[in-house]
Amino acid sequence: MGVQLLLKGTIFGGIPFIIMSIIAYILYLQNDFSNAKSVLCVALMALFIGFATIIYDIDQWTLIKKTIIHFLCMLVTIYPILLFSGWFPLTGLKDALIILGYFTMTGVILWLILLYLAKKFNW
Repeated sequence: MGVQLLLKGTIFGGIPFIIMSIIAYILYLQNDFSNAKSVLCVALMALFIGFATIIYDIDQWTLIKKTIIHFLCMLVTIYPILLFSGWFPLTGLKDALIILGYFTMTGVILWLILLYLAKKFNW
């Protein structure tokens, strides 16, 4: 089961990453550096999010354990990408904390929506 989960994560995260990285490289070659950086950031986010979805397929873990581990994985991967992306003003610790707030609020909202959908559609 472990190898299947890793393969699933690699497919879910790897395919969008490859496609978007190619797009970012094309933008870079066209000297569109700002958009190339943004697309590369999205590609990295897709890679990490896609790979982390396998956490919820580990049947032996409780939902709370899956949620905490997923949040921590996102915190150490997606949050730094958000800081690096240039999508938010970042002049000091206050800005980093505001971005962390956006990150956390977005995660909670998505988690609640997906939990509702999972229960409604028996996922």
